[in-house]
Parts: sequence; structure tokens; C-alpha cells
Amino acid sequence: MNEGLIVLVRGIISFFSLLIFARILGKQQISQLTFFDYILGITIGSTASTLTTDLTSRAWPHWVGLITWASLSLLLQYITLKSKKASDYLDDVPAVVIMDGKILEDAMRKSKYRLGELLEQLRDKGVFDLTQVAFAVLEKDGQLSILKKAEYQPVTPKDMKLSVSKVALSSEIIYDGLVIEENLKNIKKDMNWLLSQLKANNISSPSEVFVASFTPPNTIYFDLYKDHMQ
Repeated sequence: MNEGLIVLVRGIISFFSLLIFARILGKQQISQLTFFDYILGITIGSTASTLTTDLTSRAWPHWVGLITWASLSLLLQYITLKSKKASDYLDDVPAVVIMDGKILEDAMRKSKYRLGELLEQLRDKGVFDLTQVAFAVLEKDGQLSILKKAEYQPVTPKDMKLSVSKVALSSEIIYDGLVIEENLKNIKKDMNWLLSQLKANNISSPSEVFVASFTPPNTIYFDLYKDHMQ
């Protein structure tokens, strides 16, 4: 068989194998990665790549390797769900690195976390003054969570004793010029209502709309392909 055709077939097989394994392993693999998740992703990806292009070896050992790594990952996920000690050992635990505006050097040293990284992540969170920080926690995935002191936190409507309307999720009712009829049914509307809304906004057809969304109780948003903006 032609080598190019073999690579094509094995590439298709490895692509869908990776897709299946990613679905099985869950969203943890596509969220902020822990160190173990990072190594796991590299290994599985490297094995799939070798399966595609290494024509000097047979395909089945690579599939065995992919299944083995995916199975071990699922096993460890199950163990960490059932045992907090195992979870703390495998995934590490969050570390408090700032308390009441004071940097905890011992915690940073234990986590191998540099001062430059801390200051960079603080700036990324909009914090340029260490004295504003009540607590800063280095999470398992390397992200920094910050709790500002009460006097530096933004004022909320509750603080001002203001009444606000209930928040709700918006639903896309037109996507790329196509009407999403299922979402129309979910918000208890029909095509006649949608057409009337289009007419009220001087839009002749759904095909002119890039995206339209509806937010209860009665807010509708249209974005057209032609926005007529300079």
C-alpha cells in the first residue's frame, strides 16, 4: 500500500482515537492543566503522532499505549475522587502565599513560586498594591486567587441597598443567519414573534443577522453582518 495512503488512514484513526479519549477523560484535560495533566496530554499526543507517521512500526502497540495511559488516567481520577489524601498527593494542594498584605516566603519556597511570578499575576488581576490583598492563594493549576481587603472591594447593589432585577441566561435565537427554532420554543416564542422583532428593528430577514439573542424578561440583541459602522 502507498505510504501516503497509510499515513492518511493512520492519521484519521489516531485523530478520532484522541477525540474519543479526550471525551472519556472529561473537561479536566482542556481546563487549566495541573502538572500531571500536562505530562499526560504530551504523552498521549506524542503517542498518537508516532502512530500516524512512524511507518517502521506496527500500529497496534501504539493503540495499546494510548489505551493504557487513558485507562491509568481514569483510574487515578477515580482514586482522587474517592480519597482526599490521594488527591492532595497527586494534584498538590492550594497554598496561601499572601496573608493580610504580607508575603509568606516559606509557602512560596515550598511551592517553588517566584516573587516575579507572584507580582505578575497580581498585576494581571488588577492589583498593584500588596497592602490591598487580604489573601492570595496559589491554586493547584498555578493560577492565583485573590481576596481583597473589605475596604478595597467594589461596592455592590446589596451594599447600596438597591433593588435589582433577577439575572437570567441569554439564548441564541439566530446564529450565523439561521433561526434556532429549539431555542425559540424554550423561551416560549414563535417565528411570528421573531419576524415582528426583526421588522421593528428594520431587518427584513434572519439571513441579515450574524447573531441574535434573547434575555428574559424582554431584552433582545441583534448583530448584523452589515453594521454600517465607520
